[in-house]
Amino acid sequence: MVFSSIEFLFYFLPLALIIYYISPKKLKNFSLFVTGVIFYAWGEPIYVLVMLLSIVIDYTAGRMMQRFDDTKKRRICLIVSVVMNLGLLFAFKYSSFAVEIVNTVFKTKIPDPNLPLPIGISFFTFQSMSYTIDLYLNKYPVQKNFIDFAAYVTMFPQIVAGPIVKYSDVADSLKERSITVSDVSDGVTIFIKGLAKKVLLANNIGVFWADIKAMDYSTMPALTAWLGIAAFTFQIYFDFSGYSDMAIGLGRMLGFRFTENFNLPYISKSVSEFWRRWHISLGSWFREYVYFPLGGSHEGRLKTVRNLAIVWLLTGLWHGASMNFVLWGLWFGILIIIEHLWLSKLLKKLPGWISWLYTMLAVVLGWVMFESKTLSDALGYFGAMFGASGFSDSHSLALLSQSAVSFALCIFFASGVRRDYVERLGGSESKVVTAVIPIINAGLLIACTAYLVNSGYNPFLYFNF
Repeated sequence: MVFSSIEFLFYFLPLALIIYYISPKKLKNFSLFVTGVIFYAWGEPIYVLVMLLSIVIDYTAGRMMQRFDDTKKRRICLIVSVVMNLGLLFAFKYSSFAVEIVNTVFKTKIPDPNLPLPIGISFFTFQSMSYTIDLYLNKYPVQKNFIDFAAYVTMFPQIVAGPIVKYSDVADSLKERSITVSDVSDGVTIFIKGLAKKVLLANNIGVFWADIKAMDYSTMPALTAWLGIAAFTFQIYFDFSGYSDMAIGLGRMLGFRFTENFNLPYISKSVSEFWRRWHISLGSWFREYVYFPLGGSHEGRLKTVRNLAIVWLLTGLWHGASMNFVLWGLWFGILIIIEHLWLSKLLKKLPGWISWLYTMLAVVLGWVMFESKTLSDALGYFGAMFGASGFSDSHSLALLSQSAVSFALCIFFASGVRRDYVERLGGSESKVVTAVIPIINAGLLIACTAYLVNSGYNPFLYFNF
């Protein structure tokens, strides 16, 4: 089940909220746990057991850690938790990739396990692991109530696609939280904003990209190729940031405040800045649990380069088990290392539009690797982008005309112009904005519903990760 579906909007969500709001205070976390399991099992009736196993592993590891004062025994509990979680992740997400590499290198014929990928396994595994890691570091007391811990992991707003919520972010709210009319109102507004980004922007520009992606790259003019990857650039942003907004809005309705996951990444003037603005919760997780423990940037230039390379190799692999994701991660890792060593100083001296152009070129080229199923597909698309089959034809000009309005809307909302305009009106708390928000929300909800009823195109890109 996805948030941008009729089933969720008009059946599951109203019922889940009613049950949650009428539940006594002591049973609210239980209602969160139950609705989260139902939400996940709707699409993964068998693999919900994988998620529940991950919960049991980390809850048990936490309780065992509590019993020991000895650092060595506590470390064993942590290692067992991390190894078992990563073992589940490896089995379901990376085993086929590993078998393919072994067969290629050693000329063996090990059968491909070909296990289906449980939805959101990368998200809930990282989320659950952060609990035992921080518990080992004594950042908070152990959670003794199994239902409260399970509610944290299975909370339906963020269980399948983030943001990655660390236990420390919600520990106090799990114990005690209040929900005001203002929280619900703000949550509804944030949710509908995300729904509109996903349905009205991502889906529409995504149809355009799907048509171009299906073409023959060997005969594709450069203009068509650039239009196509520009469309995907906007699709993946509005798709994922829209879903994150919906999760944040739902969390607000339930009394939780999840951190921002996107902050206008396409206005960045360096690749490093882009990754501080894109999928913020994932970047934060890797910094806190990988980069800093390795030494960060405090142990000399050579080790800093090593640490950045490891983080970006893992970032690529986190997104998918194939060589194109590995190269995609290393592409950004190399650029960030170069920026760290010397390029960032130069970028600050250059005119802003040049730094922005460099950043967007790097990001767009990265999206080609990200979206291509094979390396040969990526190379074929790169060839089309740089004129291997000519630069334009009548069809590419027609595509440009056809997509002009969609691109204009995407540019408007991705550039922060809307946010600046709201600020000029006095901010989101001003009387003008407050008065029109309910009207805008109603109009957007009607428009989104009409689109979902009449269109069969409603993918969600990050369910694959």
